[in-house]
Amino acid sequence: MINILLATFGAVFAAEIVGDKLLFTTGVLATRYRPLPIVIGVVIAFMAKMAVAVAVGSAISKLPPLLVAVLTAASFIGVAITVWRKPVERKEKDNRASRATMVSFSAVFFSEWGDVGQITAATMAARYGAPVVVWAGSVAAMATKGLLAASIGAGVRQWIIDRIPPKVVRYAGVSALLLLGLLSVVETLVEGRA
Repeated sequence: MINILLATFGAVFAAEIVGDKLLFTTGVLATRYRPLPIVIGVVIAFMAKMAVAVAVGSAISKLPPLLVAVLTAASFIGVAITVWRKPVERKEKDNRASRATMVSFSAVFFSEWGDVGQITAATMAARYGAPVVVWAGSVAAMATKGLLAASIGAGVRQWIIDRIPPKVVRYAGVSALLLLGLLSVVETLVEGRA
């Protein structure tokens, strides 16, 4: 069983780590909120998404591309609105852990359904027939990715505070989220046609 766990972790982590938009999204969130609530939110979302992936196997890759695109766009727009509505004055990170957890959960849960990580987890579950072990391995891989992104985002926060005015950070963050949302939608629709 440990072999299946490690194989799933490695496969999902490798599939997800290269060029994934979630790394940037989580990094942006980490410049606004404390890392721990972000990690909690994304881990809960990963747990739910990977449970679905393992449970439905390859069917998740057959979700209608338009549905995936709409959910992804709504997720990125919602997070962009949350960042935009935040006051621009410089202050300590938002201490409301529940808000950070909820925003992080939403950013992950409502975006990128049927992505390479879920498909990899579904494939591993179908191949090995050990859904709980595959689920644990895939959640561990995704949590590792989320933790890395939140840590990097928190690490650059002080650098940003020292060098960039708050309004510029707001405009850049919202623009990045909207651009990532648009790219996700385009990618989803293009892959759906292939």
